[in-house]
Amino acid sequence: MSKQDGSGRQVSADPVDDPAAHIMHVDMDAFYASVELLEHPELVGKPVIVGHPSARSVVTAATYEARRYGVNSAMPMAVALRRCPQAIVLEPHFERYAHYSRRVMELLGEVTPHVEQLSVDEAFLDVAGARRLLGDSWRIGAALRERVYSETGLRCSAGAAATKFVAKLASSRAKPDGLLVVPEAGTLDFLHPLPVSALWGVGGKSEEVLVRLGLRTIGDVAHAPVDMLRHAVGEAGAQRLHELSWGRDPRPVSPGREEKSIGHETTFETDRTDAVELHRVLLQLADGVGQRLRRAGVMGRTVALKLRFDDFTTITRSRTLAEPTDLARRIYEAARELYDQANSSARPVRLVGVRAEQLVGGGSSTLGLWDDDEDWREAEQTVDAIAERFGAGAVRPAALLKPAVRRRFGHGDD
Repeated sequence: MSKQDGSGRQVSADPVDDPAAHIMHVDMDAFYASVELLEHPELVGKPVIVGHPSARSVVTAATYEARRYGVNSAMPMAVALRRCPQAIVLEPHFERYAHYSRRVMELLGEVTPHVEQLSVDEAFLDVAGARRLLGDSWRIGAALRERVYSETGLRCSAGAAATKFVAKLASSRAKPDGLLVVPEAGTLDFLHPLPVSALWGVGGKSEEVLVRLGLRTIGDVAHAPVDMLRHAVGEAGAQRLHELSWGRDPRPVSPGREEKSIGHETTFETDRTDAVELHRVLLQLADGVGQRLRRAGVMGRTVALKLRFDDFTTITRSRTLAEPTDLARRIYEAARELYDQANSSARPVRLVGVRAEQLVGGGSSTLGLWDDDEDWREAEQTVDAIAERFGAGAVRPAALLKPAVRRRFGHGDD
């Protein structure tokens, strides 16, 4: 059975008033799938998989009903459908996820300014300053979860504890649609029975090593000699696991953490020297960056180029734009100019990358009174819409078509 199917759910049914348990972790339940169900309410309660219905694609998300069959995100779609053949597959819509993510984070920010967003669907909050006005962590968490549901139609789970590590574990144990407060005095009672895989930083290989040593629970790790841990996972890993196993985690909630850049890069099987071909690769990379920017609802102020030559020398060049952009055309133009300046001698290229940096919120407020890129913007948004419906690559810039196809439609190399 899936580890993320809601089995073993643990919640705080009654208020827990512990001033030390002021760090809260909020995690949306099956976020992508839940957003899709807003458009398909008739599918609520059924096994639903989000992803492209191709045997070679992977699962983007799955409802808890599908997870009970062992379906998980990042699993090959073919495997998922073998495990749950009755599942309904829905195409992903990333712009919807970005919209609801922004709304949820706005709601968290109304509780406290101390919000550290970890990803599109989860964040830490420090609610110590909100206790006088809103009550203890249990009441804050309960009210916040109901507010998120009433404002968005989406469910979330929350965990509160004295540390970030335990708060995140608590929200995971409360899923789906639950709230768990771990008082500081009960931290070890909560932690020590959990499997060793629940420790931050313990993946599949580390878990195998620890289990071979007889360390199956967090409590086993806590009482193991540190020298044993050093031999198993190294000096730094041993110290971290020892501290976490005793519930010690000094990390504060750090507001303002956001994705600082969005980029794509590719490594060639053989070194490339043809400028026309490299320009075409830059266009392909810029196209991918532009799509991800628009999905995330952000724009980049700076375009950066990364080049690795045949002797493994690596350089980066960047240019700050007059206005932030999420358009592939503008990103490509800047990247191409940077490339032509950085490699005027046509040195063989092993790797090339394009990145948008200094990200800012997107939308009409970011644009000037007149949008000089209106035509390009409309064209790229149309391509986005077609890709949402028919899949990535359904429509591509002419320069990315194979030469024979370009000649068929009368396009030159540029």
